[in-house]
Amino acid sequence: MQFFLKRFLLLYFLALGSGCKQEDAVTQIPVESFFKSPIKFGFQISPDGNYISYLQPYKNRYNLFVKSLTRNQEIQITKLSDRNVAEYFWLNNEDIVYTKDWTQEEDEHLYAVRRNGENNRDLLPDAKGKLRFINSNRKQSTNSEVLIALNRRDASAFDAYRLNIYTRSLTMLAQNPGSVTEWFADRQGEIRLAIASDSTYETLLYRADTFQPFKKVFTNNFKTTIDPIGFCRGKRSRIYALSNKNRDKAALVELDCESANEIKVLYSHPEVDVIEPGYSFAKGLIQYVSYTTSKKERMYLDKNLKAVYSALVEKLPRSEIRIADKDSLEKKFIVRTFTDKTPGAFYLYSPVHNRLRKLADVNPAIDSTRTSEMKPVTYLSRDGKIINAYLTIPYRLKPVNLPVVVMPHNGPSSRAVWGYNSEVQFLVSRGYVVFQPNFRGSTGYGKEFWIAGFKKWGTTMQNDITDGVRWLVEKGIADKKRIAVYGTGFGGYSALHGLCFNPDLYACGISYSGPVNLFSYVKEIPSYNKPYLKMYYEMIGNPEKDVDYFRAVSPVFHSDRIKAPVFIAQGTKDKKANINDLDQFVKDLKGRNIPVSYMLKDGEGTYFSNRENRVEFYQRLEDFLADYLKKK
Repeated sequence: MQFFLKRFLLLYFLALGSGCKQEDAVTQIPVESFFKSPIKFGFQISPDGNYISYLQPYKNRYNLFVKSLTRNQEIQITKLSDRNVAEYFWLNNEDIVYTKDWTQEEDEHLYAVRRNGENNRDLLPDAKGKLRFINSNRKQSTNSEVLIALNRRDASAFDAYRLNIYTRSLTMLAQNPGSVTEWFADRQGEIRLAIASDSTYETLLYRADTFQPFKKVFTNNFKTTIDPIGFCRGKRSRIYALSNKNRDKAALVELDCESANEIKVLYSHPEVDVIEPGYSFAKGLIQYVSYTTSKKERMYLDKNLKAVYSALVEKLPRSEIRIADKDSLEKKFIVRTFTDKTPGAFYLYSPVHNRLRKLADVNPAIDSTRTSEMKPVTYLSRDGKIINAYLTIPYRLKPVNLPVVVMPHNGPSSRAVWGYNSEVQFLVSRGYVVFQPNFRGSTGYGKEFWIAGFKKWGTTMQNDITDGVRWLVEKGIADKKRIAVYGTGFGGYSALHGLCFNPDLYACGISYSGPVNLFSYVKEIPSYNKPYLKMYYEMIGNPEKDVDYFRAVSPVFHSDRIKAPVFIAQGTKDKKANINDLDQFVKDLKGRNIPVSYMLKDGEGTYFSNRENRVEFYQRLEDFLADYLKKK
């Protein structure tokens, strides 16, 4: 009874402190609902369009289910009780290939199962090392083989293999000379493209056929991106690629690998990078390109696909629409929708009949009438850079003198995007404004803006975040006495750095898997990421050459500056974390009587995968913020 009384009082006082009415505290969406695991998700369709597959819980683990579209019959085809199915795809109309959840210490296996649940087998029973798929769309040369890269011969080098799912025979297609970081297959399943790296410079390699040796197309510093998408139909030496070579913003281009010439630019945007081009493996064509300004937008190169999206927009207005999968003839589509206020749903769409059928809601517990809009904003940094951000304000409150949670994103080579975010909506539902800045070093805004964040952890990157917080105060949106900073990974580091070096700006801070010591963070890179080590040195810093910088910006050496309460959550299996550093950091804070909440979970990685641990984290986060951001 005391526990429930405490929870009620916390919610009651939080509602008073944030300006919400008393009844809002009683009726607000429970923590568990925001982070509820979906009942059905990960929908895919068989190549012939007769079956759909999806993941669904069984004994608290996600397993594979298949449903016939002609007989309305559902079959559970895996019965895992130890791990979740992590990733899967249809190799043909009869067989599904899948992986299980794994930890960074484990060897990875690959499995296959018939769509009726029979012949569930381990394709790599003598697995050693890690596994990567070749070609992101998973398409292969035949219906019986899968192309994979394995580092079983050398932990730091992935060789290319063809694996027969019926005989389990494994054939090496290309041996890694030690420098190849990625292999690419053409539409016939031949390995004809690769990217090699010396950790600073990347080389695009090409061969006309598998009997020829690879030859260099060109070499660029890793800051210049040449990201192959797929081979062009009818043009054996030409590929589609995303490239920022000789330009600031990445564009979709056609490249000739024999001449090393850029043939033409298919699409570019003046303000942002082109991302996620829709490549049809069956057609050998780019069907659309995407780019993100404040929201993700598309430009269509295929009139048939444009007609499909246009029809979907009419049926699903005011929703972000993504085609998650399609059959081989593109007559049936799996559609995923969402908005900034709702996690959305999965649908099956038939263009021929213009028929849309809902398959499942992602999270029916979320009521979109009680969630809030995510709005794009911009502000100027102290040195004059335009910084893009998102601001989400509780829907019933006026944006005046409110408590704020600042959420720097992880990465830092990433960015905050528009859309449904369970963390954001959870925090906003508790009466907090959520502020998500895309500080310099974020991706999507061009090469110059990204590079501007190199070796700027704790300096200009952090200044961008600080300037955004002060902008909120100047605008009268934020109550300067009730500002928290919270993040995961780099965002967690940023939270701790903010507490150290802007101790009067934040009332409290939360770090979820944030590094406290850049020395150990860089030194503990796993062996299979060693080819990128020099790149990390250029982006983050070298622990042997940048000693003064690492010491100046690592929170572990500046705990004496912290004045505000701290909440730290960490998994013991997170390879990027040094638990000894973290323990010492917490000990130092407690020695100075700084209020510290320390949540260390055995067996968890960067993100807690155990649902009970996730829910506990957000419940403790809710209580922590209520204690230190409620109105004094």
